[in-house]
Amino acid sequence: MAVLVTGPIDPDQQRVGDEALVEVFASARGLADPNPFYRTLREQSPVHISGFGGTVFSRYDDCRAILRDNRFGNGEGGPDRAFGSIDPETLAYRREMEARRRERPLSMLALDPPDHTRQRGLVSRAFTPRRIEGLRDRIAELVDERLDELAGAGTGDAMALLAEPLPVSVIAEMLGVPETDWPEIRSLVSDLVQSLEPSASVDELQLSEAAANDLFDYFAGLVAVRRAEPRDDLISALIEARDDHDMLDEGEILAVANLLFAAGAETTTNLIGNGLNALFNHRDQLERLWADPSLVPTAVDEILRFDSPVQLDGRTCLEDAEACGVHFSRGDRLLTLLGAANRDPDHFEDPETFDVGRRGEPVMSFGSGIHYCLGANLARVEGQEVFAGLIRRFATIEPAGDRAYRKRLVLRGLEQCPVTVVSR
Repeated sequence: MAVLVTGPIDPDQQRVGDEALVEVFASARGLADPNPFYRTLREQSPVHISGFGGTVFSRYDDCRAILRDNRFGNGEGGPDRAFGSIDPETLAYRREMEARRRERPLSMLALDPPDHTRQRGLVSRAFTPRRIEGLRDRIAELVDERLDELAGAGTGDAMALLAEPLPVSVIAEMLGVPETDWPEIRSLVSDLVQSLEPSASVDELQLSEAAANDLFDYFAGLVAVRRAEPRDDLISALIEARDDHDMLDEGEILAVANLLFAAGAETTTNLIGNGLNALFNHRDQLERLWADPSLVPTAVDEILRFDSPVQLDGRTCLEDAEACGVHFSRGDRLLTLLGAANRDPDHFEDPETFDVGRRGEPVMSFGSGIHYCLGANLARVEGQEVFAGLIRRFATIEPAGDRAYRKRLVLRGLEQCPVTVVSR
Protein backbone atom coordinates (compact mmCIF):
# COMPACT_ATOMS: atom_id res chain seq x y z
CA MET A 1 0.00 0.00 0.00
CA ALA A 2 1.18 3.54 -0.71
CA VAL A 3 2.61 5.43 2.26
CA LEU A 4 3.49 9.08 2.69
CA VAL A 5 7.15 9.82 2.17
CA THR A 6 7.03 12.66 4.68
CA GLY A 7 5.38 10.82 7.53
CA PRO A 8 2.53 8.58 8.72
CA ILE A 9 -1.02 8.87 7.49
CA ASP A 10 -3.12 11.39 9.42
CA PRO A 11 -6.17 9.40 10.62
CA ASP A 12 -8.42 12.50 10.67
CA GLN A 13 -7.37 13.42 7.15
CA GLN A 14 -8.03 9.88 5.97
CA ARG A 15 -11.45 9.81 7.63
CA VAL A 16 -12.53 13.12 6.07
CA GLY A 17 -11.31 12.05 2.64
CA ASP A 18 -12.94 8.65 2.81
CA GLU A 19 -16.22 10.19 3.91
CA ALA A 20 -16.06 12.45 0.85
CA LEU A 21 -15.33 9.44 -1.39
CA VAL A 22 -18.31 7.54 0.01
CA GLU A 23 -20.51 10.52 -0.86
CA VAL A 24 -19.07 10.73 -4.39
CA PHE A 25 -19.37 7.03 -5.17
CA ALA A 26 -22.34 5.85 -3.16
CA SER A 27 -24.73 8.64 -2.18
CA ALA A 28 -27.61 10.13 -4.13
CA ARG A 29 -26.41 13.67 -3.43
CA GLY A 30 -22.87 12.79 -4.51
CA LEU A 31 -24.08 11.37 -7.81
CA ALA A 32 -26.31 14.42 -8.30
CA ASP A 33 -23.43 16.83 -7.62
CA PRO A 34 -20.00 15.49 -6.66
CA ASN A 35 -18.35 18.93 -6.68
CA PRO A 36 -18.79 19.84 -2.98
CA PHE A 37 -17.06 16.57 -2.09
CA TYR A 38 -14.35 17.13 -4.68
CA ARG A 39 -13.72 20.47 -2.99
CA THR A 40 -13.34 18.73 0.37
CA LEU A 41 -10.75 16.38 -1.09
CA ARG A 42 -8.82 19.17 -2.84
CA GLU A 43 -8.72 21.31 0.27
CA GLN A 44 -8.29 18.72 3.03
CA SER A 45 -6.73 15.62 1.46
CA PRO A 46 -5.60 16.40 -2.10
CA VAL A 47 -3.33 13.34 -2.28
CA HIS A 48 -5.63 10.99 -0.43
CA ILE A 49 -4.42 7.57 0.67
CA SER A 50 -7.75 5.90 1.11
CA GLY A 51 -8.67 3.35 3.72
CA PHE A 52 -10.58 1.59 0.93
CA GLY A 53 -7.35 0.96 -0.96
CA GLY A 54 -5.61 3.14 -3.52
CA THR A 55 -4.63 6.80 -3.68
CA VAL A 56 -6.91 9.54 -4.98
CA PHE A 57 -5.74 12.77 -6.64
CA SER A 58 -7.99 15.82 -6.94
CA ARG A 59 -5.69 18.73 -7.90
CA TYR A 60 -5.04 19.66 -11.51
CA ASP A 61 -1.23 19.44 -11.35
CA ASP A 62 -1.25 16.13 -9.50
CA CYS A 63 -3.76 14.53 -11.87
CA ARG A 64 -1.80 15.67 -14.89
CA ALA A 65 1.50 14.48 -13.40
CA ILE A 66 0.16 10.99 -12.68
CA LEU A 67 -1.49 10.61 -16.10
CA ARG A 68 1.71 11.72 -17.86
CA ASP A 69 3.97 9.39 -15.87
CA ASN A 70 4.48 6.08 -17.69
CA ARG A 71 5.39 4.36 -14.43
CA PHE A 72 1.62 4.35 -13.90
CA GLY A 73 -0.28 2.49 -16.61
CA ASN A 74 -3.34 0.54 -17.68
CA GLY A 75 -1.81 -2.80 -18.56
CA GLU A 76 -1.72 -4.41 -15.12
CA GLY A 77 -4.17 -4.82 -12.29
CA GLY A 78 -7.93 -5.05 -12.34
CA PRO A 79 -10.71 -2.54 -11.77
CA ASP A 80 -11.77 -4.29 -8.58
CA ARG A 81 -8.60 -3.37 -6.73
CA ALA A 82 -9.79 0.00 -5.54
CA PHE A 83 -12.99 1.97 -5.18
CA GLY A 84 -15.31 -0.83 -6.27
CA SER A 85 -18.10 -2.69 -4.57
CA ILE A 86 -17.21 -4.46 -1.34
CA ASP A 87 -19.75 -7.19 -2.10
CA PRO A 88 -17.75 -10.46 -2.37
CA GLU A 89 -19.95 -11.87 -5.14
CA THR A 90 -19.56 -8.72 -7.24
CA LEU A 91 -15.80 -8.59 -6.71
CA ALA A 92 -15.43 -12.26 -7.63
CA TYR A 93 -17.44 -11.83 -10.81
CA ARG A 94 -15.51 -8.70 -11.77
CA ARG A 95 -12.21 -10.56 -11.39
CA GLU A 96 -13.49 -13.44 -13.52
CA MET A 97 -14.77 -11.01 -16.16
CA GLU A 98 -11.45 -9.16 -16.22
CA ALA A 99 -9.56 -12.44 -16.70
CA ARG A 100 -11.84 -13.40 -19.61
CA ARG A 101 -11.45 -9.92 -21.13
CA ARG A 102 -7.68 -10.28 -21.16
CA GLU A 103 -7.94 -13.54 -23.09
CA ARG A 104 -9.06 -11.55 -26.14
CA PRO A 105 -7.13 -8.78 -27.93
CA LEU A 106 -6.99 -5.51 -26.02
CA SER A 107 -7.35 -1.99 -27.33
CA MET A 108 -4.74 0.70 -26.73
CA LEU A 109 -6.76 1.92 -23.72
CA ALA A 110 -5.71 -1.22 -21.80
CA LEU A 111 -2.12 -1.34 -23.04
CA ASP A 112 1.16 0.22 -21.97
CA PRO A 113 4.23 0.98 -24.09
CA PRO A 114 5.56 -0.44 -26.31
CA ASP A 115 2.30 -2.19 -27.32
CA HIS A 116 0.27 0.98 -26.75
CA THR A 117 2.72 3.08 -28.77
CA ARG A 118 2.55 0.74 -31.74
CA GLN A 119 -1.24 0.37 -31.78
CA ARG A 120 -2.00 4.05 -31.22
CA GLY A 121 0.46 5.06 -33.89
CA LEU A 122 -1.25 2.85 -36.44
CA VAL A 123 -4.78 3.90 -35.43
CA SER A 124 -3.87 7.59 -35.43
CA ARG A 125 -3.08 7.37 -39.14
CA ALA A 126 -6.74 6.61 -39.75
CA PHE A 127 -8.02 9.15 -37.18
CA THR A 128 -6.27 12.39 -37.99
CA PRO A 129 -7.49 15.91 -37.06
CA ARG A 130 -7.78 16.70 -40.76
CA ARG A 131 -10.07 13.72 -41.26
CA ILE A 132 -12.22 14.81 -38.31
CA GLU A 133 -12.45 18.40 -39.53
CA GLY A 134 -13.47 17.06 -42.93
CA LEU A 135 -16.50 15.48 -41.25
CA ARG A 136 -17.82 18.79 -39.91
CA ASP A 137 -20.29 19.45 -42.74
CA ARG A 138 -21.68 15.91 -42.53
CA ILE A 139 -22.00 16.20 -38.75
CA ALA A 140 -23.95 19.43 -39.23
CA GLU A 141 -26.30 17.58 -41.61
CA LEU A 142 -26.82 14.80 -39.06
CA VAL A 143 -27.54 17.41 -36.37
CA ASP A 144 -30.19 19.04 -38.57
CA GLU A 145 -31.79 15.66 -39.22
CA ARG A 146 -32.11 15.10 -35.49
CA LEU A 147 -33.42 18.63 -34.90
CA ASP A 148 -36.13 18.25 -37.56
CA GLU A 149 -38.13 15.95 -35.29
CA LEU A 150 -37.74 18.27 -32.31
CA ALA A 151 -38.74 21.28 -34.42
CA GLY A 152 -41.80 19.48 -35.75
CA ALA A 153 -43.09 18.54 -32.32
CA GLY A 154 -41.96 21.69 -30.52
CA THR A 155 -41.17 19.60 -27.45
CA GLY A 156 -39.47 16.34 -26.51
CA ASP A 157 -36.65 14.67 -24.63
CA ALA A 158 -33.40 16.14 -25.93
CA MET A 159 -31.50 13.06 -24.74
CA ALA A 160 -33.66 10.63 -26.72
CA LEU A 161 -34.05 12.88 -29.79
CA LEU A 162 -30.56 14.36 -30.03
CA ALA A 163 -27.90 13.54 -27.44
CA GLU A 164 -28.17 9.75 -27.65
CA PRO A 165 -28.70 9.08 -31.37
CA LEU A 166 -26.41 11.75 -32.85
CA PRO A 167 -23.01 10.53 -31.58
CA VAL A 168 -23.95 6.97 -32.55
CA SER A 169 -24.83 8.19 -36.04
CA VAL A 170 -21.50 10.00 -36.37
CA ILE A 171 -19.20 7.22 -35.15
CA ALA A 172 -21.23 4.52 -36.89
CA GLU A 173 -21.03 6.38 -40.20
CA MET A 174 -17.29 6.91 -39.68
CA LEU A 175 -16.72 3.22 -39.02
CA GLY A 176 -19.01 2.12 -41.83
CA VAL A 177 -21.79 0.55 -39.74
CA PRO A 178 -24.99 0.29 -41.83
CA GLU A 179 -27.72 2.67 -40.67
CA THR A 180 -30.16 -0.19 -40.13
CA ASP A 181 -27.86 -1.48 -37.36
CA TRP A 182 -27.44 1.80 -35.45
CA PRO A 183 -30.24 1.27 -32.88
CA GLU A 184 -29.02 -2.21 -31.99
CA ILE A 185 -25.41 -1.07 -31.63
CA ARG A 186 -26.44 1.91 -29.50
CA SER A 187 -28.24 -0.42 -27.09
CA LEU A 188 -25.20 -2.70 -26.86
CA VAL A 189 -22.90 0.24 -26.11
CA SER A 190 -25.20 1.42 -23.32
CA ASP A 191 -24.94 -2.04 -21.72
CA LEU A 192 -21.21 -2.31 -22.39
CA VAL A 193 -20.14 0.79 -20.45
CA GLN A 194 -21.92 -0.27 -17.25
CA SER A 195 -18.81 -2.22 -16.23
CA LEU A 196 -16.86 1.05 -15.99
CA GLU A 197 -18.85 2.04 -12.92
CA PRO A 198 -17.28 0.95 -9.62
CA SER A 199 -20.74 0.37 -8.14
CA ALA A 200 -21.95 -1.92 -10.95
CA SER A 201 -23.91 -4.97 -9.77
CA VAL A 202 -23.40 -8.53 -10.96
CA ASP A 203 -26.43 -8.19 -13.24
CA GLU A 204 -24.98 -5.03 -14.80
CA LEU A 205 -21.58 -6.66 -15.22
CA GLN A 206 -23.20 -9.64 -16.94
CA LEU A 207 -25.04 -7.32 -19.33
CA SER A 208 -21.78 -5.53 -20.04
CA GLU A 209 -19.90 -8.74 -20.78
CA ALA A 210 -22.67 -10.05 -23.04
CA ALA A 211 -22.69 -6.73 -24.91
CA ALA A 212 -18.90 -6.88 -25.37
CA ASN A 213 -19.20 -10.36 -26.86
CA ASP A 214 -22.00 -9.28 -29.20
CA LEU A 215 -20.05 -6.22 -30.35
CA PHE A 216 -16.95 -8.30 -31.08
CA ASP A 217 -19.04 -10.72 -33.11
CA TYR A 218 -20.72 -7.86 -34.97
CA PHE A 219 -17.49 -6.12 -35.90
CA ALA A 220 -15.87 -9.42 -36.88
CA GLY A 221 -18.58 -9.79 -39.51
CA LEU A 222 -18.22 -6.19 -40.65
CA VAL A 223 -14.42 -6.46 -40.93
CA ALA A 224 -14.80 -9.56 -43.08
CA VAL A 225 -17.14 -7.67 -45.42
CA ARG A 226 -14.77 -4.69 -45.64
CA ARG A 227 -11.78 -6.90 -46.39
CA ALA A 228 -13.66 -8.18 -49.41
CA GLU A 229 -15.20 -4.83 -50.35
CA PRO A 230 -13.24 -1.85 -48.94
CA ARG A 231 -15.02 1.50 -48.66
CA ASP A 232 -14.15 5.02 -47.59
CA ASP A 233 -14.76 4.32 -43.92
CA LEU A 234 -12.73 3.85 -40.76
CA ILE A 235 -13.00 0.05 -40.67
CA SER A 236 -11.44 -0.10 -44.13
CA ALA A 237 -8.80 2.43 -43.02
CA LEU A 238 -7.95 0.35 -39.95
CA ILE A 239 -7.52 -2.71 -42.17
CA GLU A 240 -5.14 -0.76 -44.39
CA ALA A 241 -3.32 1.16 -41.62
CA ARG A 242 0.35 0.31 -41.72
CA ASP A 243 3.79 1.55 -40.73
CA ASP A 244 6.44 0.03 -42.99
CA HIS A 245 5.60 -3.67 -42.71
CA ASP A 246 3.56 -3.39 -39.50
CA MET A 247 -0.25 -3.61 -39.54
CA LEU A 248 -3.05 -4.11 -37.06
CA ASP A 249 -3.95 -7.77 -36.78
CA GLU A 250 -7.54 -9.01 -36.84
CA GLY A 251 -8.00 -8.97 -33.09
CA GLU A 252 -6.57 -5.48 -32.75
CA ILE A 253 -8.93 -4.13 -35.40
CA LEU A 254 -11.89 -5.58 -33.49
CA ALA A 255 -10.64 -4.19 -30.17
CA VAL A 256 -10.09 -0.73 -31.65
CA ALA A 257 -13.49 -0.72 -33.39
CA ASN A 258 -15.21 -1.57 -30.10
CA LEU A 259 -13.26 1.12 -28.25
CA LEU A 260 -13.93 3.83 -30.82
CA PHE A 261 -17.62 3.06 -30.97
CA ALA A 262 -18.12 2.96 -27.21
CA ALA A 263 -15.98 6.02 -26.48
CA GLY A 264 -17.29 7.98 -29.45
CA ALA A 265 -20.93 7.40 -28.57
CA GLU A 266 -21.31 7.51 -24.82
CA THR A 267 -19.06 10.41 -23.87
CA THR A 268 -20.40 12.80 -26.51
CA THR A 269 -23.95 11.96 -25.47
CA ASN A 270 -23.06 13.20 -22.00
CA LEU A 271 -21.34 16.30 -23.37
CA ILE A 272 -24.56 17.36 -25.10
CA GLY A 273 -26.86 16.60 -22.18
CA ASN A 274 -24.58 18.10 -19.55
CA GLY A 275 -24.21 21.19 -21.71
CA LEU A 276 -27.95 21.73 -21.96
CA ASN A 277 -28.27 21.20 -18.23
CA ALA A 278 -25.56 23.76 -17.45
CA LEU A 279 -27.15 26.32 -19.77
CA PHE A 280 -30.59 25.80 -18.25
CA ASN A 281 -29.09 26.24 -14.77
CA HIS A 282 -27.32 29.45 -15.85
CA ARG A 283 -29.89 31.39 -17.80
CA ASP A 284 -27.63 34.39 -18.32
CA GLN A 285 -25.09 32.20 -20.11
CA LEU A 286 -27.75 30.59 -22.31
CA GLU A 287 -28.95 34.03 -23.41
CA ARG A 288 -25.37 35.18 -23.94
CA LEU A 289 -24.59 32.19 -26.15
CA TRP A 290 -27.78 32.55 -28.20
CA ALA A 291 -26.97 36.23 -28.73
CA ASP A 292 -23.38 35.50 -29.78
CA PRO A 293 -22.92 32.14 -31.56
CA SER A 294 -19.20 32.89 -32.02
CA LEU A 295 -18.85 31.74 -28.40
CA VAL A 296 -19.79 28.15 -29.28
CA PRO A 297 -16.19 26.80 -29.27
CA THR A 298 -15.36 28.26 -25.86
CA ALA A 299 -18.81 27.25 -24.57
CA VAL A 300 -18.14 23.60 -25.48
CA ASP A 301 -14.81 23.66 -23.65
CA GLU A 302 -16.51 25.26 -20.65
CA ILE A 303 -19.18 22.53 -20.65
CA LEU A 304 -16.39 19.94 -20.67
CA ARG A 305 -14.73 21.68 -17.72
CA PHE A 306 -17.82 22.48 -15.67
CA ASP A 307 -19.50 19.07 -15.88
CA SER A 308 -17.10 16.62 -17.49
CA PRO A 309 -18.64 13.62 -19.32
CA VAL A 310 -15.77 11.53 -17.87
CA GLN A 311 -15.19 12.19 -14.18
CA LEU A 312 -12.21 10.01 -13.37
CA ASP A 313 -9.37 7.93 -14.75
CA GLY A 314 -7.47 5.15 -13.00
CA ARG A 315 -3.92 3.83 -13.21
CA THR A 316 -1.90 0.95 -11.77
CA CYS A 317 1.67 1.39 -10.53
CA LEU A 318 3.92 -0.64 -12.85
CA GLU A 319 7.08 -0.32 -10.72
CA ASP A 320 8.06 1.08 -7.35
CA ALA A 321 7.88 4.84 -7.72
CA GLU A 322 7.60 8.15 -5.90
CA ALA A 323 5.22 10.85 -7.12
CA CYS A 324 3.30 13.73 -5.53
CA GLY A 325 5.01 13.12 -2.18
CA VAL A 326 3.98 9.46 -1.99
CA HIS A 327 5.89 6.21 -2.36
CA PHE A 328 4.03 3.63 -4.45
CA SER A 329 4.67 -0.07 -4.80
CA ARG A 330 4.05 -2.08 -7.93
CA GLY A 331 0.38 -2.98 -8.17
CA ASP A 332 -0.88 0.02 -6.19
CA ARG A 333 -3.99 1.64 -7.64
CA LEU A 334 -4.24 5.37 -8.33
CA LEU A 335 -7.33 7.38 -9.17
CA THR A 336 -7.32 10.82 -10.80
CA LEU A 337 -10.53 12.81 -10.33
CA LEU A 338 -10.79 14.72 -13.59
CA GLY A 339 -13.96 16.48 -12.52
CA ALA A 340 -12.20 17.77 -9.41
CA ALA A 341 -9.15 18.87 -11.40
CA ASN A 342 -11.43 20.90 -13.68
CA ARG A 343 -12.59 22.93 -10.65
CA ASP A 344 -9.10 23.56 -9.22
CA PRO A 345 -8.90 27.28 -8.31
CA ASP A 346 -5.13 27.22 -8.85
CA HIS A 347 -5.79 26.73 -12.56
CA PHE A 348 -9.24 28.17 -13.23
CA GLU A 349 -10.27 31.60 -12.01
CA ASP A 350 -13.57 31.47 -10.14
CA PRO A 351 -13.98 27.77 -11.07
CA GLU A 352 -17.49 27.37 -9.66
CA THR A 353 -18.77 29.94 -12.19
CA PHE A 354 -20.06 28.69 -15.55
CA ASP A 355 -18.72 31.08 -18.20
CA VAL A 356 -19.31 30.29 -21.89
CA GLY A 357 -16.59 32.77 -22.88
CA ARG A 358 -13.90 31.33 -20.59
CA ARG A 359 -10.40 30.96 -22.01
CA GLY A 360 -7.30 29.64 -20.30
CA GLU A 361 -5.95 26.31 -19.10
CA PRO A 362 -6.74 23.17 -21.12
CA VAL A 363 -9.47 21.10 -19.49
CA MET A 364 -8.66 17.69 -18.03
CA SER A 365 -11.81 16.05 -19.40
CA PHE A 366 -9.92 14.08 -22.06
CA GLY A 367 -7.20 12.95 -19.68
CA SER A 368 -3.52 13.57 -20.34
CA GLY A 369 -0.36 11.78 -21.40
CA ILE A 370 -0.17 8.83 -23.77
CA HIS A 371 -3.79 7.87 -23.13
CA TYR A 372 -5.14 11.33 -23.97
CA CYS A 373 -8.47 10.74 -25.72
CA LEU A 374 -7.94 10.01 -29.40
CA GLY A 375 -11.46 11.28 -30.12
CA ALA A 376 -11.09 14.66 -28.39
CA ASN A 377 -11.26 16.56 -31.69
CA LEU A 378 -14.32 14.60 -32.79
CA ALA A 379 -16.13 15.26 -29.50
CA ARG A 380 -15.43 18.97 -29.76
CA VAL A 381 -16.60 19.17 -33.37
CA GLU A 382 -19.81 17.31 -32.54
CA GLY A 383 -20.47 19.51 -29.52
CA GLN A 384 -19.84 22.65 -31.52
CA GLU A 385 -22.15 21.58 -34.36
CA VAL A 386 -24.91 20.55 -31.93
CA PHE A 387 -25.00 23.89 -30.10
CA ALA A 388 -24.49 25.88 -33.31
CA GLY A 389 -27.41 23.93 -34.80
CA LEU A 390 -29.64 24.58 -31.81
CA ILE A 391 -28.92 28.31 -32.00
CA ARG A 392 -29.45 28.35 -35.78
CA ARG A 393 -32.74 26.45 -35.68
CA PHE A 394 -34.41 27.68 -32.50
CA ALA A 395 -35.10 31.18 -31.25
CA THR A 396 -35.58 29.74 -27.77
CA ILE A 397 -35.04 26.45 -25.97
CA GLU A 398 -36.50 25.96 -22.51
CA PRO A 399 -36.48 23.13 -19.94
CA ALA A 400 -39.79 21.31 -19.75
CA GLY A 401 -39.42 18.93 -16.81
CA ASP A 402 -37.04 17.20 -14.43
CA ARG A 403 -33.49 16.56 -15.59
CA ALA A 404 -32.22 13.59 -13.62
CA TYR A 405 -28.66 12.24 -13.80
CA ARG A 406 -28.16 8.56 -14.39
CA LYS A 407 -26.76 6.67 -11.42
CA ARG A 408 -23.28 6.69 -12.88
CA LEU A 409 -20.14 8.53 -11.87
CA VAL A 410 -17.39 7.57 -14.32
CA LEU A 411 -19.48 8.47 -17.38
CA ARG A 412 -21.59 11.27 -15.94
CA GLY A 413 -24.70 12.30 -17.82
CA LEU A 414 -28.44 12.92 -17.80
CA GLU A 415 -31.07 10.23 -18.11
CA GLN A 416 -33.57 12.64 -19.63
CA CYS A 417 -33.73 16.30 -20.60
CA PRO A 418 -37.25 17.41 -21.63
CA VAL A 419 -37.31 20.67 -23.58
CA THR A 420 -39.61 22.94 -25.52
CA VAL A 421 -38.38 24.91 -28.53
CA VAL A 422 -39.57 27.78 -30.72
CA SER A 423 -38.24 27.64 -34.28
CA ARG A 424 -36.87 30.72 -35.96
